[in-house]
Amino acid sequence: MNKMNGIIVDRMRFPSPNPNVELSLVTYLSNGLRVKGLLAEPKDRAATDGFLYLRGGIKNVGKVRPARIAQFAQEGFIVFAPYYRGNQGGEGNEDFAGDDRQDAFAAFLLLKSLPQVKNIHVFGFSRGGVMALFTGIEFPDAASVVTWGGVSDMELTYRERKDLRRMMKRVIGGTPDKCPEQYQSRTPLYQMGKINSPVLIIHGVNDQNVSVEHAYRLEKKLRALNKPVACWYFSEFTHYFPPEINRKVVMDLTKWMKKHNR
Repeated sequence: MNKMNGIIVDRMRFPSPNPNVELSLVTYLSNGLRVKGLLAEPKDRAATDGFLYLRGGIKNVGKVRPARIAQFAQEGFIVFAPYYRGNQGGEGNEDFAGDDRQDAFAAFLLLKSLPQVKNIHVFGFSRGGVMALFTGIEFPDAASVVTWGGVSDMELTYRERKDLRRMMKRVIGGTPDKCPEQYQSRTPLYQMGKINSPVLIIHGVNDQNVSVEHAYRLEKKLRALNKPVACWYFSEFTHYFPPEINRKVVMDLTKWMKKHNR
């Protein structure tokens, strides 16, 4: 890994939707590329927990939302959310959990470089679930890994999401039948033996964006490997939870994270 990864090269104040949270637009290095991300720090306490927020989607779908980042910072975390390469002025091209997973790894190192941060928790939503799992594999010292409505099997995403197939063929290089190794390399299930962090799986059973089968496959793999895993399945919800339930789950998952501080 490039020794310059995670180094902050520029930082600017960013308007915060929460008076208790300070936001900064950060430019940092990821394998020689200048990538953008959003840093959130609570004003009223000396936070020592880092929170790596890995967004879903691609390009303008699933962009990092300042209010969401501030919501997690409000729970006492220093939060960093990479935009991924090629987005919002960052260099390079996003490639759906291929080389752009390096942006997540460099973001982990960025949080690690902050003197007040002792524990780093990794969180991924939707496609960010793949990024979170790969980050947990790369960094065994991650305090915990949470995947919410998360992708765990890239081929399954291709099979399920007809609306994404054109994009996936373009970005990944073809179909799972044409280039199975490319889909396998983007599927963390094959490497879960390397993860040491406790994993929390959160999923709506009626999710049509990322089917609950992704969660079931991840849970099955982790249990087969005797890895620590907790599962919160919500039978009545889809990919997006109602606001009040969402707030409750945020509070619950951050409490779960803090129980696993090292």
